[in-house]
Amino acid sequence: MSNESQQAYLFFEEGALNGQRFAIEKRSIILGRGGHDTECDIVLPERQVSRQHAEIYFQSGRYYLRDLGSKNGTYVNGQAVSIPVEIYDGDVIQIALCERARFVGADATLPLDEIESLYGLRLDPESRRVWIGSREVDPPLSPAQYRLIDLLFEQVGRVCTRDEIVEHVWLEAERDGVTEQAIDALVRRLRDRLAEIDPEGEYIVTIRGHGFRMDPSGGRR
Repeated sequence: MSNESQQAYLFFEEGALNGQRFAIEKRSIILGRGGHDTECDIVLPERQVSRQHAEIYFQSGRYYLRDLGSKNGTYVNGQAVSIPVEIYDGDVIQIALCERARFVGADATLPLDEIESLYGLRLDPESRRVWIGSREVDPPLSPAQYRLIDLLFEQVGRVCTRDEIVEHVWLEAERDGVTEQAIDALVRRLRDRLAEIDPEGEYIVTIRGHGFRMDPSGGRR
């Protein structure tokens, strides 16, 4: 299930993860608020969400969704899930009615790049081109700016630490001399380039004391 053309995804349309994309790369993924003793594949940081709220699993060539005894329920296309239900391309999944995601099946007819364009930010790794909606960032980003946005985009849904950024962006021989000010300057320049296309968007979120997180929707809720 690792081939992108045969990959299923969740695209979040409402809630704390609005605009973010998650590939369903395992035969079973758990969605929930998580906690010190509870691990989830997709963490939904909402108090209405149970620690382990719902599961999407792959069985006999099909995807299914089941509620894990949550307090506030799991819904597909507005219907409460009481027993495991098969999910199809385009189905809307709601977690506790505060997070809404659209399921994009492995057999989706709409190409992934077109789907992504609906959610704001889009990258083409081969050409290193970047779009916001239908508008391309032009002139192209510098190599360092592209490596930074590529890292943040690939890690959508989690915070990238400064150490991770240094390792991904700078050559090994340069890393020892990279300061926090240099990282902040690079983030600021990248934000400025994205603002040329979308002045109101907030695509790179600073998580104080931890690092930076990508929001492909530009922070729109």
